Amino acid sequence: MSDDRRGRAAASLRRIADASSVGLAFPIAIVIGYFWGRWLDRIFGTAPWLTVAFSICGIAGGFLNAFRTAVRIGREEDEASKTRDGER
Repeated sequence: MSDDRRGRAAASLRRIADASSVGLAFPIAIVIGYFWGRWLDRIFGTAPWLTVAFSICGIAGGFLNAFRTAVRIGREEDEASKTRDGER
């Protein structure tokens, strides 16, 4: 296998790993927001308002992370396809 082909395969696997990591990062962001809000609610006695607010922030953070990952993967795919098209 040539070095160029090996590099493209590695880049492809990296994009797959990035995409699959969204499946973990999204619920982790929600859980962190939930527990952070719950902890603050216990400290300030504001239950359930901070839990709800920080859960929503976790959801928004998860979506933002998923969006950024999708844009980065799309950009890398575009660059890879331009490189492949230029080689033909």
